[in-house]
Amino acid sequence: MLTIRLARVGKTNKAQYKVVLQDKTVAPGGRHVEILGAYDPHSKQAVLKEERIKEWISKGAQLSDTVHNLLVRKKVITDKKRTVKLPEIKTQNNTEEKQNDTEKVEEIKVEEPKIEEAKPEEVKVEEAPKEEIKVE
Repeated sequence: MLTIRLARVGKTNKAQYKVVLQDKTVAPGGRHVEILGAYDPHSKQAVLKEERIKEWISKGAQLSDTVHNLLVRKKVITDKKRTVKLPEIKTQNNTEEKQNDTEKVEEIKVEEPKIEEAKPEEVKVEEAPKEEIKVE
C-alpha cells in the first residue's frame, strides 16, 4: 500500500521534511516513488504539488496523520484534523512511575488457599502375644 508521509532531511536541530510517496513497509528515509513537496516546521512553510497529491489520493494512497493535518491546514483537502500519537518521552518521572507500578504489582499477592493437613488418627495397635520359639 502506498503512503504519503514525511521523510526527515536537514541538519541536527534544524529539521526539514520531504513529503514523499512510498510503500508503507519501506523506512521513511528509504526508497520513495515520488517527492510531492517539502515542509519546514520552524517557519511553518510548505511547498506542495497539490495536483499530484490529489491524484495519488484518488488512486488510493493513504496519508499519515501528520501529513493529513498539514494538507488540511494548507487547504489541499477538506476534512477534520486527526489526533497525532506522539511517542512517549523518557524522563526521570516516567521511570519512577513505572518502578512504582511494578512495586504495587509485587505488593498485591494472590493468597493461596490453605489446605489443612490431614492428621493421622491415633490408632491403638494391640500387641500380639509373643510366641515363644523353641529351639531344638
